[in-house]
Amino acid sequence: MNPFSLERLLRLSVKSMLLLVLLAVFPFENTTAQFISSGDKLNLATALNVDQVERGAEFKAVVELNLEYPWHVNAHIPTLEWLIPTELQLRRSDHIILTDIRYPPPLTMTFGFADEPLDVYEETSPIYLSLRTSSSTPLGEYILRADLTVQACDDMQCLAPATVEVEIPISIVEAGSGMTPVNEAQFLAFDDAQISSGTQGDISALFDGGLWLAFIGIFLIGLALNLTPCVYPMISVTVSLFGGQQDSNTLRVFGKAVVYVLGIATMYSVLGVIAALSGGLFGSWLQSPWMLGFIGFLMFGLALSMFGLYEIQMPYWLTSKLGGSGNTTGLIGLFISGLVVGIFAAPCVGPPIIALLAYVGTVGDPVFGFWVFFVLSLGLGLPYLILGTFSGLMQKLPKSGTWMIWVKKLFGIVLIGVGGFYLGLALFPQLVEWVIVATLLIGGIYIGFLERSGKGNTGFLATKYATGLVSVVLAAMFYMNLQKEGIIWETYSEDKLEIALERGQPVMIDFYADWCIPCLELERITFTDETVVNATQDMMRLKVDLTNFDSPESEALRQQYNIAGVPTIVFIDDQGNEVTQARVIGFLRPNDFLDRVAMAMPSELTLHE
Repeated sequence: MNPFSLERLLRLSVKSMLLLVLLAVFPFENTTAQFISSGDKLNLATALNVDQVERGAEFKAVVELNLEYPWHVNAHIPTLEWLIPTELQLRRSDHIILTDIRYPPPLTMTFGFADEPLDVYEETSPIYLSLRTSSSTPLGEYILRADLTVQACDDMQCLAPATVEVEIPISIVEAGSGMTPVNEAQFLAFDDAQISSGTQGDISALFDGGLWLAFIGIFLIGLALNLTPCVYPMISVTVSLFGGQQDSNTLRVFGKAVVYVLGIATMYSVLGVIAALSGGLFGSWLQSPWMLGFIGFLMFGLALSMFGLYEIQMPYWLTSKLGGSGNTTGLIGLFISGLVVGIFAAPCVGPPIIALLAYVGTVGDPVFGFWVFFVLSLGLGLPYLILGTFSGLMQKLPKSGTWMIWVKKLFGIVLIGVGGFYLGLALFPQLVEWVIVATLLIGGIYIGFLERSGKGNTGFLATKYATGLVSVVLAAMFYMNLQKEGIIWETYSEDKLEIALERGQPVMIDFYADWCIPCLELERITFTDETVVNATQDMMRLKVDLTNFDSPESEALRQQYNIAGVPTIVFIDDQGNEVTQARVIGFLRPNDFLDRVAMAMPSELTLHE
């Protein structure tokens, strides 16, 4: 036998001995256990809460996880980071909108492989979906598909994670055909289930302490909305309406302010309920250039009244019926003014509003939704109740004429800037930020140094000069900020998203609209920050324009990513899944935004300093 053959024989003998040892230690039937999928320990069942679904109607579905004993799966929010969460992801549908996913309350149990108790699901665990069909959904039988990711464990081991396809059959019928409730027993635990969205869950948690405490919390949220920049024109309009009041009866002036605030509350609450129950984008109806232009010209008209060219008043025939005089704004006029003013806050949608939209949409009760937004609107309108009453009493203050004229002109300049801003959004959105610079610069020079009131009053002149100087400095700062280079975005497309996923590259998607003021804040404050630019450079950065909200492309993307308001920033990991805890809704400053980026960044990538 040659040496080569002898060496080969020795190697085969050693390998055979090792194989025999392995088989003796690990019997064959046990070695196959590692190839059992987590999905093999799970039986799925689906059901709807109605027998058929009308076009444009809301309905619920349940996906029941029936687990073999003694197996369990991890909760949607697992106790340990390395455990795979149970997650149901609806596949993209052009005809069905997902408004909410609710997971069952987890069980806290102790297992031999973990040092601490874990949150898990076992036996029969339902996952609930709140859904809505569009008015264009095809009639007939429809299959809604989703992917369920689970990791099954028993007391000793955890199997490899698995993704199981879920199919939910739906019968779509014409609107008005009727929907009969069915499977009521399977939906009894719906109210006890946990809403998956963190922000939405915070809102729903308000109602855990009772309805009255929840409404107090919502009222305070509405009050906090006055910190957004959209309220500035509301202040100016309020002063223009009440500043010229000659009524000396404080109670009567207060009553007029109440009517005005009720107009604000009515507009805001109706707008919110329509958005929540129709699946529309809050404030999206401002997308029309005609509407934006109308608001702009309205602001210019109010500004001219501030400069004394005319007084705003209702027709005599209407004020006489209301018991008013020719120089008194009637109650109907004040209520209508409140309705119009209520739309100014729409472009400044913050996280609380979007969370309320989602919660009201989930509850599906229009009456409940109206009262939620009405209470929120009363919080928003409280400062204008005080301001309206105070402005109406200003005429009673001694020697108030000089400084009141100057204050009215100051608000007039603000209204001119706001009018130019809205006209800019309608006609040339790319240049709208320059309107702010021009208003601050020209308006500051006029109101601080050229306006003639208050001569001989040293203290008043000092106030004027300081106001003008501050305005000019702000104009210079804003101009310098416009020169900054920020994040370079690419227009969103499915092809670009697929390229990023093939590379294993995380993705950041910015959903914005031209009429969205917080979007401009993000663009000029957060996205120009050098640290934010560097921290996101390893991501593919895509932008989605939702200005044309009614377009099929916008509607499809809004449904796909569950967008309730703008701005919304969505982070997609290198596996193509959204990092839900990193989602940004509303304006965030650079430091807070970096925290979200860190959540979305894969561990093998580091933030660039």
